[in-house]
Formats: sequence, structure tokens, C-alpha cells
Amino acid sequence: MTAVILTGLLIFLARIVDVSLGTLRILFLMRGRSLNAACVGFFESGLYVLALTQVMTRLDQPINMVFFAAGFGAGNYVGSLIEERIAVGFVNVQVISLDCFASMEVRLREEGFGVTTVEGCGRDGTHQILYVLVKRRDLSRLMRCIHEVDTKAFVSVMDARKIIGGYFARKKSK
Repeated sequence: MTAVILTGLLIFLARIVDVSLGTLRILFLMRGRSLNAACVGFFESGLYVLALTQVMTRLDQPINMVFFAAGFGAGNYVGSLIEERIAVGFVNVQVISLDCFASMEVRLREEGFGVTTVEGCGRDGTHQILYVLVKRRDLSRLMRCIHEVDTKAFVSVMDARKIIGGYFARKKSK
């Protein structure tokens, strides 16, 4: 019985790591880091084969299939936590503040963010749109600044695959 539980835990843990690595591999591919993705994929596939082999050689113990499936589910969750933590790449943030446009622009520039302003026309007329390109790890700081100036601002965040040129200030020390 102990061997069955240990095998199940091995399968479960291997699947958590393998699926988490799969999340990172896809993230690297989306960010154009194919060499990193290839290296991660090597280890991911090895762990997958290890876990699957344990299940297939012990088909008389169906509990292993449960460990395999549970590891997959847990690996998705762990992978998403890791992805949020490492925050690789850039995002393009679009901000529309109808009431506080000028103060929003000034505040974001004071905080060291590069801001591009364009004029847009919406349902209620002409307004200004702020575009801010930031490292993903700086997104929460940007969102706090936006919220402090205008809690009703419309904010859209999109991943940016590749960046060439532009202005990126150094982080301001507080």
C-alpha cells in the first residue's frame, strides 16, 4: 500500500512540475524566446513521460490515473501562479479618463512612465487616450497610479510581443 501511495505522489508531483513548465514554455514562445522555450520543453517532456510511464505500467492500480489527472489540474494552477510571479515581457496599457485626463498624464509622467497621447472620439464626443507601454512587473504600480487619479478610468491591458525603440524611464526611487 505504501508503494502505491509513493508512486501516486511521484505521478502527482511530476505532473505539477511538467504542466507548470508547459505554462512557462508557452509564455516564452509568446514572448519570442524560443531558445528558453526549447530548454523548458526538454524537461517538461521528460517529466511527462516519467509520469505517464508510471501510470501505464501499473494499469492494475487505477488510482494512478486519478493522481495523473489531479497533477494536471494542480499544475495548471501552479503554472498560472508562477507566470504571474515572473511577469516576463511588456504590456500596452490604454487609459481613457474623461474627467482627469490632464492630471492623469502629468502623474504618470512624474512616476516615470512613458506616455503617448492621442485624440479619440467616443459615444460622448472627443477625448484623450493615453498609451503606456510597461514591463509586466510594473503593471500593478501603474494601475495603482491610475486608480489614485481616476477610479472611473477605462483601462485596457494588452500583451506586447515585440518592442523596438521607445522611451523607458528608470524606476523612480521612493
